[in-house]
Amino acid sequence: MSAAWPGLADPAHDSQRLFRQILGAMSEPGTLETLTLPAPPSDALGAALWGVVLTLCDLETRVWIAADLDSPALRQALTFHTGARVTDDPASADFALLTHDAFDPEMPFALGSDTYPDRGTTLLVAVERLENESNEARGDTNGWRLSGPGIADSRLLDIGDSPGCRRLMSRLGANRTSFPQGLDMIFGCSARLAAVPRSTRVTRADAKEVN
Repeated sequence: MSAAWPGLADPAHDSQRLFRQILGAMSEPGTLETLTLPAPPSDALGAALWGVVLTLCDLETRVWIAADLDSPALRQALTFHTGARVTDDPASADFALLTHDAFDPEMPFALGSDTYPDRGTTLLVAVERLENESNEARGDTNGWRLSGPGIADSRLLDIGDSPGCRRLMSRLGANRTSFPQGLDMIFGCSARLAAVPRSTRVTRADAKEVN
């Protein structure tokens, strides 16, 4: 079953390439990266997030999987390709795999601490879409404006406007009240990837501040 979930064709070089792309997305929040690798059998997860899993997960990693993505095949592939351990406790997870529909702001993911903020959970979230072209000329203000480290002025990111997507971005906005503790998020849509770390300030595209 794990064979249906493709690994990296050239693990040494592919992981370095993908790591540079993921690092670039984290250092320039809201920019879009396209990860080139075979797509997994799960359209819900998508190639980009599977690439993140293959690149960042290892024997020391604990991964929590939301019910709408969880399956024996995914668990087996995760263990086979990365050696990562699947946990049913979100508070102990280094990474959490979920969709925008599954996001619950009350889920007790780890936020790290003032001394070790890197010990917070990184959420890997499959979203409706990933765009950062402004649609304001058409009167569409569904996007979110990002500012802060790695962004010269501001950058628009549109992940969709479902209730789950709005909850995700509102939770990111709430990071300001607990920084340096908080949640980092990596969004995936098919082969596209974008990241919003906890240091990013989030407002609606219509300039109304979130939290």
